[in-house]
Amino acid sequence: MKQVLVIGSTVTDVIIHVDHLPKTSEDIHVIGQTMSLGGCAYNVSDMIRHFQVPYILFSPIGKGTYGHFVREALSRKGVKSPIPTPEQENGCCYCFVEASGERTFVCHRGAEYRFRPEWFDLLDTDAIDSVYICGLEIEESTGTHIVRFLEEHPKLQVYFAPGPRIQVLSSDILSRIFALSPILHLNETEAREYTRRQTAKEAAQILYAKTGNAVIITLGDRGACCKTAEKTAYIPGVKAKQTDTIGAGDSHIGAVIARLKQGATMEEAVADANRVAAAVVGTSGALLSDEAFLRLGV
Repeated sequence: MKQVLVIGSTVTDVIIHVDHLPKTSEDIHVIGQTMSLGGCAYNVSDMIRHFQVPYILFSPIGKGTYGHFVREALSRKGVKSPIPTPEQENGCCYCFVEASGERTFVCHRGAEYRFRPEWFDLLDTDAIDSVYICGLEIEESTGTHIVRFLEEHPKLQVYFAPGPRIQVLSSDILSRIFALSPILHLNETEAREYTRRQTAKEAAQILYAKTGNAVIITLGDRGACCKTAEKTAYIPGVKAKQTDTIGAGDSHIGAVIARLKQGATMEEAVADANRVAAAVVGTSGALLSDEAFLRLGV
């Protein structure tokens, strides 16, 4: 089986539990605080790992306190990015989790989002058949290096999870990515706001017309809407007690990629991804332990 190339960030998630987000000038107490590996690309890659599908985490890991934390944590897990250490410091993501389980991110961007064109020469593209990208790295001025690499290798299946950055990415860069016929993965709010449509089904149809490939729109505990050439399907969700929503979308697309690589149909892949995302929502932080994943039986 060929590898999935996972392009993007690995950061330190500083998870801060609060009763509620403070108003301007308000003083509140932190209920608890932890640090863990995070970042969209890392979260996706770890879910792909759970399914025992081969992958490459293609993630710059900078210097500084947070870069050291990431490098040491990856080393303990036996994961190494082929990218040499940049001179810049790594950033982090402050994840404020309210009592409801809803999360708010405050990101300090660093080396982990910026890519150099010569790094892509380190890849053996014959060993890769699919690529994951998200909107955060594409938004950077160096995001064009990622897009150019994909344009130079049009046989690679692209999975694009733009997130809310789809609203700020230039129409030119989006058109170039859409021309690669990516499988799109967004949540309901992102899809509806970008397409200015009232329903996920309408939004999926607009997006499908732009890419000519599958569109997956997650609907929280209601599951997901999936548009393919054959039909638009609603795949039911799985009820979960919401601990926090950190990493739920990343785990969902990671599971979809892995299951499609294993030969599942799109509907089967999304159904399994719904189960995975529900488990992540019920867990503190973005990642599932090996034991928790095995209990899912996917």
